[in-house]
Amino acid sequence: MQFVTRAQWGAHPSRYDLAYIGSTRGVKIHYEGSPVPASLARPENHGQCAGRVRAIQASHLANREENYSDIAYSAMVCPHGAVFEGRGAHRKTGANGTSALNSAHYAVCAMVGDEGLTEPTDAQLNGLRDAIEWLREDGDAGSEIKGHRDGYATECPGGPLYAWVQRGAPRPGGGGGTPSHQFEPFPGAQWFHNEPRSAVVTAMGHRLVAEGCSAYREGPGPQWTEADRQSYARWQRRLGYSGADADGWPGPTSWAALKVPMI
Repeated sequence: MQFVTRAQWGAHPSRYDLAYIGSTRGVKIHYEGSPVPASLARPENHGQCAGRVRAIQASHLANREENYSDIAYSAMVCPHGAVFEGRGAHRKTGANGTSALNSAHYAVCAMVGDEGLTEPTDAQLNGLRDAIEWLREDGDAGSEIKGHRDGYATECPGGPLYAWVQRGAPRPGGGGGTPSHQFEPFPGAQWFHNEPRSAVVTAMGHRLVAEGCSAYREGPGPQWTEADRQSYARWQRRLGYSGADADGWPGPTSWAALKVPMI
């Protein structure tokens, strides 16, 4: 990964402390939504990319209507494949539209627009995958990859990028993609510790019942409860886990094996 830190691209400090998030359901892909010169993709113009990130941060800091504390994105990816650190891992994004959406997903923006450079380059698609995998490793992002328009009324991330997201966000030439969204992606460990109320919890409970792992006296329902944890612990033991590995708190491997249907 060609990673460019905030210090390396010349970021200004945040206007105020950024909100911490322990994990997310995944990553949402964005584009600039305004003209981006096609010439930016030329190899000799890579030196312009850091300045473009600085300009975007400056425009966000000047937008007092939205009251941004920093550049809105977790990261930006240029046409040459470099990943520019934005707010970074474990920091609530400002780009997804609402407080709830900003907590649920990180935001990675590609330097493509609605005019000029509208098609992502192969290097850029690789960079987007690098950013996603970095946020998974360092930011506890879940497996979900969506476009900004998923759950929010916007054209972002534009037609070409959204088509790529719908294909599973593969690396050019194959590899690195995610399966079609047949099953719910792992929401992240912290999500369960926050005692969520969600249809995903209900769907999980129905799968646990179907697998003969029910500890429910009633339900299951959308609110995470001790009965959910006890039922999940039975599922973990069914898979061969024991001790602390069968404590009832879902992890990515046992979640994938449960195959919770997509809501």
